[in-house]
Amino acid sequence: MGAYHPECPERLDAISDRLIAAGLDSHLQHYTAPAATREQIARVHGARYIDEVEAASPETGLHFIDPDTALNPYSLQAARHAAGAVVKAVDLAMSGECTTAFCAVRPPGHHAERSRAMGFCLFNSVAIGARHACEVHGLERVAIVDFDVHHGNGTEEIFTGDPRVLMVSTFQHPLYPYSGLDNPSPLMVNIPLSPGSGGTEFRAAVTDHWLPALDKYRPQLILISAGFDAHREDPLANLKLVEADYAWVTRELLAVARKHAQGRIVSSLEGGYGLSALGRSVTEHVRELVAA
Repeated sequence: MGAYHPECPERLDAISDRLIAAGLDSHLQHYTAPAATREQIARVHGARYIDEVEAASPETGLHFIDPDTALNPYSLQAARHAAGAVVKAVDLAMSGECTTAFCAVRPPGHHAERSRAMGFCLFNSVAIGARHACEVHGLERVAIVDFDVHHGNGTEEIFTGDPRVLMVSTFQHPLYPYSGLDNPSPLMVNIPLSPGSGGTEFRAAVTDHWLPALDKYRPQLILISAGFDAHREDPLANLKLVEADYAWVTRELLAVARKHAQGRIVSSLEGGYGLSALGRSVTEHVRELVAA
């Protein structure tokens, strides 16, 4: 995305290097993500929007869709494979081949609305995976959990009014994209956290709001928009989570999944821009998924 852009290739290197250093890599089954098909993407994004993104893809250089979100010649391919990774992981979870999965993908997706790219996001990968679970695997109740520091406005916009999807989230407020406070749907459980909030406030939000909503909904599959930019070392926000908080919330979600979803959790990378903190946090998240 150009020099100094926070959504950089080194993010995935930081994750893979840390997983190896922690001795976890040898306990993982690796899969190559296929590209999501146009049919799979079109369950979430309109045909006109898909055409516009394809037409905007440059042969050289960068094309900026908005001040934050750019396309280089490979971005469209990467976004298709990021969505395809979540679709593949859903298929693996539903078949029983892998009960839990983590998709180490770029670009992120949760800001992408039906007809709008924004916030580094082109296609909403988790939303595409959720719709795939409903349409192809016949699930009636899918939960999306979003602990990225930025509100998942795209996921909310896509699923508001869809009884097959519950969304629970925490995010810093006020902060980009300045949304998430005014959705009256009982299936949108958005909990804003004030700047400076840390593990105590985050855990209270999960315990008091997420877990009762999830238990009442009884999801058949849990998808996680796993952004790690609420970490205290992240340069783009002002929350104070640490690795232990990500490990804790993963354990809590695994307990819900065991109770209602046959243990099935698919997690996909969203934000996280402090490279060392990102690698450490993902490692603890994955450690819990492996232990399950």
